[in-house]
Amino acid sequence: MARCGAMTQTHSDYRLSQLDQLEAESIHIFREVAAEFEKPVLMFSGGKDSIVMMRLAEKAFYPAKIPFPVLQVDTGFDFPEVLATRDNWVNRLGVRLIVASVEQALADGIVVDDGKTSRNRHQIGTLLNAIEENGFTAAFGGGRRDEEKARAKERVYSHRDEFGQWDPKMQRPELWNLYNGRIHEGEHMRIFPISNWTELDIWDYIGREGIEIPSIYYSHQRSVFERDGMLLTESEHNPCREGEVAEERTVRFRTVGDLTLTGCVESTASTIDEIIAEVAVATVTERGATRGDDRFSEAAMEDRKKEGYF
Repeated sequence: MARCGAMTQTHSDYRLSQLDQLEAESIHIFREVAAEFEKPVLMFSGGKDSIVMMRLAEKAFYPAKIPFPVLQVDTGFDFPEVLATRDNWVNRLGVRLIVASVEQALADGIVVDDGKTSRNRHQIGTLLNAIEENGFTAAFGGGRRDEEKARAKERVYSHRDEFGQWDPKMQRPELWNLYNGRIHEGEHMRIFPISNWTELDIWDYIGREGIEIPSIYYSHQRSVFERDGMLLTESEHNPCREGEVAEERTVRFRTVGDLTLTGCVESTASTIDEIIAEVAVATVTERGATRGDDRFSEAAMEDRKKEGYF
């Protein structure tokens, strides 16, 4: 019997919140990979998901530095605000940044420009070459299962063969959070620590942790034009075509990538709380709403992933 006035604790006092559980799972995955693989690398675009990954890696190894480099595949058409945020994170944490340039890969003949293929798709050959050149055996990616149907199929440890390709029918079981990281020479593993997170979880975490993200995720004025049902940024890399008219609108980005293919949405959400409220009632995922590279076919993402995409 408890003494009068003494505080009593219940089982619920020890339960972790959903966000704490997701964080713990992701940190466990980072530590497992660091212990198991010889040369891991973190793919870091400067977008919100990869920034959350960087924060999780920072927590996983604190007070030590992150024990692996970060890799960005630069299309040459990236948003300046995203690159500036990328540099801020890299400089603050003192991690080594490797930039794999699509422009340089085209110049060196590593990938071939047929005049029809987007820079975004040219990232595949550029990424695979960077992984092979540096001998990376594991590459952390920021894919989440709620983003797109092909990503919903993927395991946390996603095996890639000696050609960097993914076979969705030949994936390894992951029972009781046990991961099979065995690979042969020339193969590598893609690792997705935030697979079980949702877009709303990401924003909740950004708000809780006070994480710096690119300003274009917040509402701002931008010169945009409509193409294929998306609002795209007018720029020297992405001029208006015949019949298209650019105009100033109040917009924000839900996802960032190649600016010639990444659309924005009309929004007045200028704070984390306003973005969370907006995302909570959204009926379309961020990629489904704003990524032109996912609209070429029903299986566009899966086809790219089979070839070696993120």
